[in-house]
Amino acid sequence: MSNKNIEIEFKNMITTDEFTALMNFLNLRSEDFSEQENHYFDTPDFLLKEKGSALRIRQKYGSFELTLKQPHPEGLLETNEDLSESEAAEMIQTGKIPREQIKKSLEELGIKTDNLRYFGTLTTKRAEKEYNKGLAVLDHSRYLDKEDFEIEFEVDDRKEGQMVFLNLLQQLNIPVRKTENKIKRFYNEKYRQQKA
Repeated sequence: MSNKNIEIEFKNMITTDEFTALMNFLNLRSEDFSEQENHYFDTPDFLLKEKGSALRIRQKYGSFELTLKQPHPEGLLETNEDLSESEAAEMIQTGKIPREQIKKSLEELGIKTDNLRYFGTLTTKRAEKEYNKGLAVLDHSRYLDKEDFEIEFEVDDRKEGQMVFLNLLQQLNIPVRKTENKIKRFYNEKYRQQKA
């Protein structure tokens, strides 16, 4: 069964010191973090990336979810479908999508699904905390010999959420930094390594 939703979130890259400051501010402890793995897919010529879209399998708490993210005027359109462990393993091996809805959405984007390849895995330690009518998320990610830290703020109301997010950064003297989403950071690094 698939579901679709619009994701409205704000994000900012942070340093290790800012990460620690945010943990303290939000009252998070190291045991509040759980680990998840994102397995990314694209065509050899990065067609999904080119269209501002991304395809991943997220693995956490022993469950697997296939997600297609596509540009949308309000944020990102996410299509999610649950996979079994064997379906996820087969997709990582072969690139073949076991779910029709996501396959159809990719074909509507003009992407031949038999060209999909597994690109690699990004592992994130994540903690979440309700904060001012939104969800504050702290992430420490490792991928392709890199690591980074970020804060995300997920909201239902874009305008109000942006004010709360910017105020939080200001309170902790964290500069606003242009921040790509994890998938883009992963793809940019993969692309850079392939060109090197």
